[in-house]
Amino acid sequence: MALALAEAAEASRHDDVPVGALVLDGNGRIIGTGHNRREIDADPLGHAELIALRSAAEFTGRWRLDGCTLVVTLEPCVMCAGAIVGSRIARLVYGAFDDKAGAVGSVWDIPRDRASLHHPEVYAGVQASACAALLSDFFAAKRA
Repeated sequence: MALALAEAAEASRHDDVPVGALVLDGNGRIIGTGHNRREIDADPLGHAELIALRSAAEFTGRWRLDGCTLVVTLEPCVMCAGAIVGSRIARLVYGAFDDKAGAVGSVWDIPRDRASLHHPEVYAGVQASACAALLSDFFAAKRA
């Protein structure tokens, strides 16, 4: 999670919401990274999770990321949760909960929905305080 937090800090340097993600293969090797790039790229799909998944798929040469783990600092939204299920990620680890748009337990629960085609293991709240603090500090500075 510390590496995902470092990715998140990169996003805030670009004045984007500080969310960072990385994909680990079955041996724990980092094969993809990403941070939010919506603002710098003017891209509504520029979410950290999607960028990390794309990076991992390019690295492996496969869209199926079975056996891999996605680590992200914020609970994924509906779009990202759908991509996680679609990419066949084996495990999802996330930090801060998102009570407004979270789609892995807070508002919706896409990965655990019985209609989902794939059901990754989910580990929620990992270093939640540190992940939430990064977001709180970012938004507090925006409002100042």
